[in-house]
Amino acid sequence: MRSFAKVFCLSLLSLALLAGSAQARTVNGCEIKAKTNCHHKNLNGKNLRGANLIGATLHHVKLRNADLRKANLRGADLRKADLSGANLRGANLKGAKLHYYTAPKKKGARTSQAPSCAPDCQGANLANAQLIDAQLTGANMSYANLANALLDYSNLTSANLNYADLTNVSLFSVYMTDASLVGATLTNIQATFAIQCSTVTPTGALNSYGCAD
Repeated sequence: MRSFAKVFCLSLLSLALLAGSAQARTVNGCEIKAKTNCHHKNLNGKNLRGANLIGATLHHVKLRNADLRKANLRGADLRKADLSGANLRGANLKGAKLHYYTAPKKKGARTSQAPSCAPDCQGANLANAQLIDAQLTGANMSYANLANALLDYSNLTSANLNYADLTNVSLFSVYMTDASLVGATLTNIQATFAIQCSTVTPTGALNSYGCAD
């Protein structure tokens, strides 16, 4: 009886281990799991819906038209990733690195000024996405769907938001200096404490709100 119980328990343990390993699937050489390292991989058009990619290294990854709905990308390294046409509806990108990637300098090399951030999110569906604390300096988010997204405390300096849908977007304490919003939809936005100095408004006018005297 004891041997049967022991075998039964071992069987259950084996099934549990198999189930756990099955969850971490591999797509085009990229293991889809938290803290995975998949830089420079091609994941264009792939179904990554609901994927757990917390803290993942995904810089220079091709994610054009990828399905990332409800994916957890909190703290992920998406520097220089191509998110053109990607669907990030309901995704969590809190604290994600979305700026330009540069290789580390050799020891003793002269450090140059960091380049501006430039993720390509043109036409991306970011509706309901959590982009809190996101670094989006110089980002191309033209024609993106950002309806109901959370962009609190994000840096949108010099970002291209032309013709983007910002309906019901929360922009609490967001830096938007020199951003362009030509043709953008700004219905019911919450922009408390947002710095909008030199921002180009949907009508093409220049907004001086928040500029230092």
